[in-house]
Amino acid sequence: MQSDIPKVLHPLCGKSLIEHVVDSLKLAGVDDIVVVVGYKGDEVIDRLGSRVNYVWQYEQLGTGHAVMQAEEYFKNYYGDIIVASGDVPLIRPETLKNFIALADEKTGAAVLTMIQDNPTGYGRIVKENNRFARIVEEKDADDEIRNIKEVNSGTYLFKSRYLFEGLKRINTENAQGEYYLPDVLNYILDVGLNVEAFLLSNSIEGMGINTREELLSLEQYVAMKEGLN
Repeated sequence: MQSDIPKVLHPLCGKSLIEHVVDSLKLAGVDDIVVVVGYKGDEVIDRLGSRVNYVWQYEQLGTGHAVMQAEEYFKNYYGDIIVASGDVPLIRPETLKNFIALADEKTGAAVLTMIQDNPTGYGRIVKENNRFARIVEEKDADDEIRNIKEVNSGTYLFKSRYLFEGLKRINTENAQGEYYLPDVLNYILDVGLNVEAFLLSNSIEGMGINTREELLSLEQYVAMKEGLN
């Protein structure tokens, strides 16, 4: 973002990105929220206050590593866990409610997906026989997989037991040398549970923000939508 401000604290229509995420989760009925903080985490804590709980990630070793930091917090919890990205601000509470409803006994995890005409930079959703098979990150993809337009939004649902069991089995043997959270989905499939892909009807909901230009684009979209209402 070329800024000293932590990315998730950049404002979108008068409210920080992470506040949009927290508010949507709470409106969807998720009342126990843990925020993983790292770079300038004290500023994030100051902004969110006591509305949420916190764990620290002192090294940035990937999305899987971030979630590993919350294992102790959830050690006595045996339900479903939503993993959401602090820079994906427009997922609606109604979408999250429908996403959570996917979690039946045979579903070990679900991932929120979207169609992108230009999927560059996103993990691709690979399917076999029209069923979820795996997620392949951009840097690990061959030309055939790069042509896939259904991509990962970075929002997941996991049964807690399989989330933390799976995190113990992933490694950094990939192009970025990081612990990829999507690799846990492979473990869940291996133990015989389903992984569901929930396709957003409006891909704007799942858009992440990495640049000032992307932030401005979403700001214009929200302003236009509110002007039509």
